[in-house]
Amino acid sequence: MNIDIHHAFLPHLDAEAALGFYRDLLGFEVRNDVGYADMRWITVGPAGSATTIVLHPPAADPGISDEERETITTLIAKGVYGAITLSTDDLDALFERLEAGGADVVQEPTDQDYGVRDCAFRDPSGNLIRVNQR
Repeated sequence: MNIDIHHAFLPHLDAEAALGFYRDLLGFEVRNDVGYADMRWITVGPAGSATTIVLHPPAADPGISDEERETITTLIAKGVYGAITLSTDDLDALFERLEAGGADVVQEPTDQDYGVRDCAFRDPSGNLIRVNQR
């Protein structure tokens, strides 16, 4: 039996800024872009991969109170709500591309004590994006 990750979910606070990061800087394909009222769900993923990230409006659930929605939005903006780890075969080149594109650098490429070489950024909403060297 094979099990794959099909969707991972990250909130976005600005759909156009999210597209600028995931599509334009990371080079992901936009696979779906669905709007409803003033909200957008954008599905992106690396070319040739079935794995996707769904960038969704935070706290869109109608069962969430305005106070809870505000708390979630505050946590996202602080960068402590969502995170994902990606991998690449050329960490340094990807880091240079993202840095040159104005991405918010959290950590430059580093050889970690636990055996991983990685770097980290925040997307425009504040989500932590770690990238490991394959």
